[in-house]
Amino acid sequence: MTTILAVAPHPDDETLGCGGALLRAIAEGHDVHWLTMTAMRPELGFSSERMAARAAELEAVAKAYGFAASHHADFPTTRLDTLPVSDLVTAVNDVFKRVRPHTIYLPYRNDAHSDHAAVFDAVTACCKSFRHPSVKRVCVYETLSETEFGLRTDDPGFRPNVFIDVSPWLDRKIEIMGMYAGELGKFPFPRSEECIRALAVLRGSQVGAQAAEAFMLLKETL
Repeated sequence: MTTILAVAPHPDDETLGCGGALLRAIAEGHDVHWLTMTAMRPELGFSSERMAARAAELEAVAKAYGFAASHHADFPTTRLDTLPVSDLVTAVNDVFKRVRPHTIYLPYRNDAHSDHAAVFDAVTACCKSFRHPSVKRVCVYETLSETEFGLRTDDPGFRPNVFIDVSPWLDRKIEIMGMYAGELGKFPFPRSEECIRALAVLRGSQVGAQAAEAFMLLKETL
């Protein structure tokens, strides 16, 4: 059994980026944990009702997946680039100590959203073998509405080298995505059922599967 940790800058990134892979891993008996780095805050304009609704969504999503445990850092959403990097690293490091993960899923650093870059930097800082020797595999996922909108001229683009067949779990992934109120939109909005299916079919076509999720493998210790 492998211990897997999926790190999401915002709740829903884990589902968009690696939801099928997580569902498959859980079905195969692996120990899967979930870490969200940001949360809604009243000082950012979120009402107490909306924050309560989001808490209920997180509980429902965790139950739908069947995670071994959920971990929430609760930093202010959309503000990670204003915080000391050491605060983010400490939060991730604390979870690594408790979970002792073997496999890490994290966002692509050159995504359009600055929170994704901050999370990437904090997580990779904790993946050094002398800090957390349990970490043997590190994979970057792509996030619809963020990865494809990264416009840095020095970015070579998301170039996957690992593909996971998620054909039996694609419908469930989309159902779970629908648990996040207001996050799914109508096509051609990128976070739509049509786009989620289209990306899965495209990635599947690259490896002879009906549907797949694609990753960039950054580290693997055999």
